[in-house]
Amino acid sequence: MIRIALDAMGSDDAPRVEVEGAVQALRELPPGFRIQLVGRTADIAAALKAQGDVDRARLDVVEAPEVVGMGEKPLAAVKGKPRSSIAVGLGLQKQGESDAFISAGNTGAVMAAATLMLRLHEGVQRAAVGPLFPTAVHPVLVIDGGANVDCDARELVGFAHLGSVYVRDVLDRPQPGVGLLNVGEEDEKGNAVVKEAHQLLKQTPGIKYVGNVEGRDILAGQCKHGRIDVVVCDGFVGNAVLKFYESAGRMFMGMMKQAFPDVLGRPEAKQLFKFLDYSEYGGAPLLGVKGVVIICHGASPARAIKNAVRVAVHMVETHVDQDIGAELAEGGAAR
Repeated sequence: MIRIALDAMGSDDAPRVEVEGAVQALRELPPGFRIQLVGRTADIAAALKAQGDVDRARLDVVEAPEVVGMGEKPLAAVKGKPRSSIAVGLGLQKQGESDAFISAGNTGAVMAAATLMLRLHEGVQRAAVGPLFPTAVHPVLVIDGGANVDCDARELVGFAHLGSVYVRDVLDRPQPGVGLLNVGEEDEKGNAVVKEAHQLLKQTPGIKYVGNVEGRDILAGQCKHGRIDVVVCDGFVGNAVLKFYESAGRMFMGMMKQAFPDVLGRPEAKQLFKFLDYSEYGGAPLLGVKGVVIICHGASPARAIKNAVRVAVHMVETHVDQDIGAELAEGGAAR
């Protein structure tokens, strides 16, 4: 039985959204997992009561009286609130009492706590967030999505390894193509860090590097040198692209609804909107730590929480954490 610890106090509408998402997961996803709701017991109990009939045989409630706010400084919050839902939830995994952790809370605090409590795999310089972007052909993993705003070239190479293992294991693509996000495809394009990373990636074994890629190539899912499965960039650029992408998707859906008021009733339109909806992808994995951690959007609806549970279960089943450890320990990451 796979055990998924869920931070019940993280989202903008906690714990209602987390509890509702957990209940949806228990009802709709295949069995084989149980959920540990971590947070203020009384608040969780009230939210559970509002859900009606719930399968309590696969649901545990773990008390964590403290909450890390979105505006708190990550490291100070982690050290100052050892009984927060983030710390207690990750502590379950550290103690071998859980297999994965999900949170829609303070991203920096989740990353800091995971790094301190679970530690990084050997060969990993920094953990990174890898959100999936819908494209014209297949979802593309963009790494880093906002955890590290400043990176050196070797850290970017490390992200390429982390993303490649995730795509191979979780998305079942044996030879993922890796592109480096740049302002042009030519060798001489980019700042000093990106230029150095480009040269390193061309010489890195175990990485199917397709070269520099531009922002438009993410939407296409391919460039002139081949298919793109992983796009590498620093967290500053990655988060800016992510936020733009989310807003563009919402704008497109809004324009479609305004121009064609009956569009929501069409099956093909429903499928398109579902494809563009970030909540279908659940959340973004935090890759590089010794464990399974998924970070969700603070405004996540219950559906996103449910899908984050699905992704977490799949990550545990495919042993992505162990495979990252094995690849980087063998010298896969740039040193």
